Amino acid sequence: MGYAANISLNTYSAIQGKKTCKLYVYEAIREDAYVLYGFADKQERDIFLLLISVSGIGGNTARMILSAFSPAELVNVISTENANLLKTVKGIGLKTAQRVIVDLKDKVKTMGMASADGAGGLEGALLPAANAEVQEEAIAALTMLGFAAAPSQKVVLALLKEEPDAPVEKVIKLALKRL
Repeated sequence: MGYAANISLNTYSAIQGKKTCKLYVYEAIREDAYVLYGFADKQERDIFLLLISVSGIGGNTARMILSAFSPAELVNVISTENANLLKTVKGIGLKTAQRVIVDLKDKVKTMGMASADGAGGLEGALLPAANAEVQEEAIAALTMLGFAAAPSQKVVLALLKEEPDAPVEKVIKLALKRL
């Protein structure tokens, strides 16, 4: 017997090409359906559970958020209260983004997901404020050109880690080459 599990793009990337894999599963039981969500690691599942605890965020929206951001990036977005970056996810408006930040900021700290610098314990996850602005502008430009938000965010973040002082024009040009 086989089961269908909904997974994020991060989980897909982690299990791609493997013949066997282990997934952490969450079962959402509703009146009309039983839905399985699979995660490559426990931290991603824990973040998913936090997200669905927020009013207005269901399983599919939480999965979309986790497709756009890795768990460390999402903790960074929440810790730095970057609602503009969060609202680039399909289905998330400004009010929902602000609600996610307000509801989860303390929870990610108490769960040990955020270190003292707010980066979730991972080096380089926290961008300076100037870089956050360049990141937002570059992602907005790429999505206006028709590129999906999730891959655009990943490429722009990687570019800014490589060249933290790069102007937005250079980031966009380099991102276009990688997408």
